[in-house]
This record gives sequence, C-alpha cells and structure tokens, in this order.
Amino acid sequence: MRRTLDFLLHDWLGVDALLQRPRFADHSAETFASVLDTCERIARDKFAPFNRLADTQEPHFDGERVHLPEATRDAVLAYAESGMLAAAQDQAVGGMQLPCVIEMAANAFFHKASIAMAGYALLTSGNANLLMAHGSDAQREVFARNEFSGRWFGTMCLSEPQAGSSLSDVATRAVPDGADFEADPLGPRYRLRGNKMWISAGEHELTENIVHLVLAKIADADGRTLPGTKGISLFIVPKHLVDAHGRLSGERNDVVLAGLNHKLGYRGTTNTLLNFGEGRFSPRGQAGAIGYRVGAPGEGLRCMFHMMNEARIGVGLGAVMLGMAGYEASLDYARQRPQGRLLGVGGKDATQPQVPIIQHADIKRMLLAQKAYVEGGLALELYCARLVDELHTGDERSAREAGLLLEVLTPIAKSWPSEWCLEANSLAIQIHGGYGYTRDFPVEQYWRDNRLNMIHEGTHGIQALDLLGRKVLMQDGAALQLLAARVRATAEQAAAHDSLRAPARELLTALQTLQSATRAAWMDATPEQALANATPYLQAFGHVVLAWLWLDVARACETQRTQASTDAATLDALQGRLAAMRYFYAYELPKIDAWLLTVASRQALCREMQDRWF
Repeated sequence: MRRTLDFLLHDWLGVDALLQRPRFADHSAETFASVLDTCERIARDKFAPFNRLADTQEPHFDGERVHLPEATRDAVLAYAESGMLAAAQDQAVGGMQLPCVIEMAANAFFHKASIAMAGYALLTSGNANLLMAHGSDAQREVFARNEFSGRWFGTMCLSEPQAGSSLSDVATRAVPDGADFEADPLGPRYRLRGNKMWISAGEHELTENIVHLVLAKIADADGRTLPGTKGISLFIVPKHLVDAHGRLSGERNDVVLAGLNHKLGYRGTTNTLLNFGEGRFSPRGQAGAIGYRVGAPGEGLRCMFHMMNEARIGVGLGAVMLGMAGYEASLDYARQRPQGRLLGVGGKDATQPQVPIIQHADIKRMLLAQKAYVEGGLALELYCARLVDELHTGDERSAREAGLLLEVLTPIAKSWPSEWCLEANSLAIQIHGGYGYTRDFPVEQYWRDNRLNMIHEGTHGIQALDLLGRKVLMQDGAALQLLAARVRATAEQAAAHDSLRAPARELLTALQTLQSATRAAWMDATPEQALANATPYLQAFGHVVLAWLWLDVARACETQRTQASTDAATLDALQGRLAAMRYFYAYELPKIDAWLLTVASRQALCREMQDRWF
C-alpha cells in the first residue's frame, strides 16, 4: 500500500510542487514522508492488532456508562498525541499546516487498520474544522482547540428517528435561554429538546467531554418554526457544561443516552440514540439541553455541510481502505492456497501437484477487479483532496476551478468507492471460498464494515439526486463542462503513448455518451421524469470519472517506465497498474452504455410502478 501511496502522491499528483506555496513552505518531502511513517506505525501498532477485538467486544451500556475495550482508548489517544487531529490547521492553533492531500494519505492507514476505532478521532477533527470555519472566536478557542488537543471529542447530530435523509423534517426545537441569551460569551444560548438517531461516538468515556454539533429549528414565542431546511440552525451542545475558559463546570448537560444501535459492521464505534432535554438533568435549574448557536439563525445546514462534505470524502476513503484491506488479504491467500491444476497442464491428473489458486484465470480476474476498484478509488480520493488544497492555496482561477470540480466530484467520491470497494470485499470473500465466510479470516469483517458506507453521510439515492438534479446543472453546466475539458486534456496527453491511444479514444466516446445522456434526461422533462433514473446515472458518471483517472495514472506509469533508473520491483508495480487500467476499460467501462440507456430514454418503469403491484 505504501508504494501505491507514494506513487500516486509524488509521481502522479506531484505533491512536492505544493512546497513552493507559502502555507506549506516549512515542509519538505522528508516531513511528508515522516508524517506517513508515523501514521503507518501508529496504525500498525495501536489499531490493527485490535480491530477484531473492537468488533467482537462491541460497546455495551450498563445503565450508567458505555464500556469500550481499553485498546480503543489507547489507540485514539495515540492518534491525538500524533497531532493528526489538527493536521491541516494553522500552526498558531497547534496545527501542522499539512496539505489536505497528505492528511488524507496519512489517515488512510487508520481507515485500513481499524475503521471503527478511527471513527472517534476522524469525527472530532471534522467537528473542530467546522467550528474553525463557522464558529465565533470563543467557540474556536474553547471547543475547537480542546478537540484538536484530544482533550474532548466531537460528533455530528443530524438524523432523527422520523427524519433520516429528509432534514427538512427535523423536529428538534431550540428556544432562547432567557432574555439575555445573546450575552453568553460562548455564543447565543438556547435550550434544546428533541431526539437524534444514528449518532456515531455519541456516548463514551474516552475523553472528559463530548462536543455535539446539533441541527435544530428555533421556535418563536408561540412554538412555531420555519418549514423546510431554511429554518434549521446549528448548535454546540456539550455533554458537560464548560465556562468561557474551557473549564468543566461540574454540571451535566441534559443530553442522555437513550440506547445503543447494534450494527452489522463498524461495531467498535458507539452508535447512539440521544435525547436532548428530556429532563433527567436540569442544567442551571431548568429543563432543556443548553446549546450555543453557531453562525446566524437558519444557517445551520450550510454550516453543517462544511463537515458533511469533508465527511463524504472521508467516507469514500474509508470504503477504499476497507477494500484495500480485503484485496491484500485475498491476494496473500491466493498466493498460498493450493487448489486444482491448470487446464491443459495435467488438469485432470490427480498425481500432479496442485497449484496456488492465483494461477487460475478466474482468480486473477477477481484480483484484477479488486485492484482496479481500490487503487482507482484511492486515486479519486487523493485527487479530491488535492483539489481542496488548490481551493485554499491556489491562484484565483485555480481555486475557482477546484471549487467547481469538487462540487461535481464529491457525490462520486462518496458513492463510487462505497459501491465498488464493497464489491471488492465481496470478491475477497469469494477468493477465500468457504473460509471467507468464517471469522477465521478478516475478509468477512471488512465486508460488514464497508456495507455501511453506501448509507451514511447521504445514501446512494441522495447522492444521485444531488448529482443529476443539481451538480451537473449548476451555473449552466459549468462544473460538467470543466470536468469534460479535463477529461479531454488527459485523453490528448495519453494518446502520445502508443499503448494508451485505444483507451484514450474509448474514454472520449464514453464522455460523449455521458454528456448526451445528461442532455436527453432533461430535454423537455419534469424533474420527476429526469431524476427517476438518477442512480444508474450516478453509476455511469462514476465509471467515466474512474476511467479518466485510471488513464491519467497509466500515463504517469508509462512516463516512469521509460526512466533508466527504474528498478525491477518498480517495473512490476507499474505493469500491475497498467493491467488494472486495462481491466477497467475491458470489463467495467462498457457497463455505462446500459446504465445511460435508461437515463437517456427516461425509462418510466420505476417511476410508474404501483405499490399494490408489489
């Protein structure tokens, strides 16, 4: 994995060029490597050995407190001590001012080692990053700084039992806490009442406090709220109340664990139902959980999407690394497991020795598929992280273009690996045969953990509606046009290599098919008609994006192959990447024609299907 990361970072993305920018001037290629080395070591020593333990000894509640294995505390505190919670933040607030792309690469080790144990720290970092972007000076100093140090951990509280993806139906209410509610130094103070569901890391004792970021609607004097998402505001609701200097007051806020959700995977992360303001605690003598508003009233969803978009790229990376873990496990198994004989080489002669299953063509097919999915997915996530760096440190034009590309690629960055790296985990089980279905091997856990990624931070259907219904239409299609220009530029550059001319032509044909289907979907159509097949559109769009990135990676491989200093091991790795690219074009890219046919024809079956017919 490290060889793949280094190639993608340096030989493909050219991250060393970032060192010329003022924000990253204190770094060097050596410091980048040191960060990766440190995170690889912590993940190997503190996370990976206890991944199965966190799965089998899942969190349990004794009526008073939630219990977790001690190994989980040791792991997350080691992560905090590494400084990675504030990796991309300014040095003035204890950060390392790392490029986002290096931070993403470093976090890949933790996702792969134990995604459930890593979840506590990764949620905390996202929570604190949001407060740095949208919080007041006091909120940044008291809450974000204590999260970056690892003293407190954080959550995001969006979903409710009756409102999962439909955030406009959020029912949690907030009312001003007294006539002087705006005078609190930590921000305008409110009392919250409501219930939140599916809250990861919502209750634990890993740290002395938990900082909940909660979406709620502000009620007027008559208890009425604005309908829809425009009425949603964002609040900081700490588990334990604190003063303006970040000291614990000794008083418990009215946030209560109502129960734990017991999940298929991700079992090492507590997943909770939280009640706000149920009255079990009455902070400062009144009912209702105390919360401090972040930003202006009604701006909650806009603020929260700062964390959600960051989390969506993180979800994609997590899916990739679970796929990577399964791929490496099945590759190792295939090299060691003898079974059968090669056809045409004594295939029916039982006196001949069996061969390792990696010599069978169908096993190679499944391994190539996994390699194409996981290494292509890793390229996608790192490319998006590199766009984040361009957004924040590039010149005006580069930043504008990076923002547009991130808009259209974020649904893909979240959804594509969640589907296809899950398929990689399924293939890893298949390669193990019956053993893959047992707990004697890790691949079944990787599949269970990865299955969640198609759901949280916005389901496939939500991402598809966002892509076809908004992202490709915004600014008269500017994001899609920019992406198409990047695809065409890659095809032109790749065509300079004889071996890549054919895939370059295939990519341009696929792009044209995608653009034609996009136009056809919306031509004289209602939104209901156009969006009925948004999910196959998402699948096709994702495959075109991955074909583009694989071709660009292949171009970098061909360039490196011509260098005289390239050693044998590196040449083998390059040949492997080129084979994965060829696999994707031969076996995967042709799928888009079937998907886009339903989109372009506005296939009405799913839209017109009646409940009673089922």
